[in-house]
Amino acid sequence: MFFLLQAAAGSKSSPTGMLSMLLPFILMFVVMYFLILRPQKRREKERKALLSRVKKNDRVVTSGGVHGVITSARENDVILRIDDAKDVKVKVDRSAIVTVLEVSYDNEEETPETAQIPKESKGTK
Repeated sequence: MFFLLQAAAGSKSSPTGMLSMLLPFILMFVVMYFLILRPQKRREKERKALLSRVKKNDRVVTSGGVHGVITSARENDVILRIDDAKDVKVKVDRSAIVTVLEVSYDNEEETPETAQIPKESKGTK
């Protein structure tokens, strides 16, 4: 507000005065980008990768809280088996999947034993 009063009082408009008025707005945009927009884009990219990796026999949780095992995965929807004893199946959108609890390993080369295990730090022994 002080900047507006100062600009109104002075009849001359200088480039440095204009820059000093715009500087707070530029700084707010930069801070907002790094604190809000950039992490949101990263989370969205991770979510798309998660949904593209979902395959048959994965244990998942939907946005409604339904736990199940994927029996069939198509482009836009998946079929979840909720109860083995009664053979209850539900068709849900792929976008309704929130988390993958357990990943199935169909390929022989990609098993839990051969998957990359993070190395322990030296100080944890």
